[in-house]
Amino acid sequence: MTTRMLGPVGALAVFAAVGALGGIPAAAQGGSNPPSLVVTAFGGDQPQYKVPRTAWGDPDLQGAWSSDDMSNIPMSRPEQFAERLYLNDKEYGDRVTQVKGAVERFENDADSTFRFDFARRAFRQTSLIVDPPNGRMPAPTSRAQMRQMPRGTFGDGPLDWTTDFSLYERCITRGIAGSVLRVIYGNGNRIVQGPGVVAITYEMVHDTRIFYTDNRPHVGNGIRQYLGNSRARWEGDELIVETTNLTDQTAVGVNGNGVRHSPRMTITERFKRVAGDILQYQMTFDDPATYEQPFTISMPLTPLDGGRLLPYDCHEGNMAIVQSLGAERAEDKALAEDLARGIVRPRRAVQDGAGVGAALPPGRGRGAGPGPGNP
Repeated sequence: MTTRMLGPVGALAVFAAVGALGGIPAAAQGGSNPPSLVVTAFGGDQPQYKVPRTAWGDPDLQGAWSSDDMSNIPMSRPEQFAERLYLNDKEYGDRVTQVKGAVERFENDADSTFRFDFARRAFRQTSLIVDPPNGRMPAPTSRAQMRQMPRGTFGDGPLDWTTDFSLYERCITRGIAGSVLRVIYGNGNRIVQGPGVVAITYEMVHDTRIFYTDNRPHVGNGIRQYLGNSRARWEGDELIVETTNLTDQTAVGVNGNGVRHSPRMTITERFKRVAGDILQYQMTFDDPATYEQPFTISMPLTPLDGGRLLPYDCHEGNMAIVQSLGAERAEDKALAEDLARGIVRPRRAVQDGAGVGAALPPGRGRGAGPGPGNP
């Protein structure tokens, strides 16, 4: 990724938003046994490595880890690879060349010190999903397909209230999966430990989760949280975290987008240090009300360039929500005025064709002449 300018480290906010959902019997949570850890970092090989220990004897997972090196590895496996989890030598060589080319290109042309982070290291995975064997995300159930996360400013509107925006756009959370899956920047994950406890902080949207390893039970079923309730245990060198008590407001996708799961979702995570500079991380998602079968994502996390998470100033009062709702009401008025003059036209979306970072599409930039959004 690009060289990161390090500013003051902001306070880390522990996020514990509680959903107002009724209790769900424990038997209604996902019930299948999640698969063992799939170490993908070495293309199927598993070199011997002695995991360092903390002063109190637990495996030491501490550090600032990143998913930046998962660039160009899709969530679901392209059909051409069938059940093959790893690239062959020729395919891997092409990926190495691709990564090296991206490094040279972005180091020469980057217009920012923190945006568009990119991979520096190539891995052989054909997909992040390692189970089921075809590497494909199971289809959502017919009822679940109606629970898409709102597209907000990237949708066609109308936007009538804050719930028409995604939780990410509202600066609330990207969910557990969305907080680790690689995006164009902000992919840092800091892990710290103490006796009987492990904590992980995500760089973007600044969530912190705390995993107790002292055998305490989950909280009652009536308590629901965006990031659920997590309990952990050590099995040898591996940390296993089970999360229940989730709401139906988060999803398993990049930036937390996609089909929103049900409160029955159980997430099982596995953390294991497999080399001095690699932390293998795995997530199994089990929600029979949303997906036809459980599925598992596994990927190596590597040291974050710069070693420190950058402050992410995103909060629930973000002006983008107020401004977008205001723009929608202005469009309501403009549509009514046009209709009164006999003009029938489609609604203009708030984003009006602009992409990430407000980049305009070809032909809509400065000097492109008049047009919608470019007077």
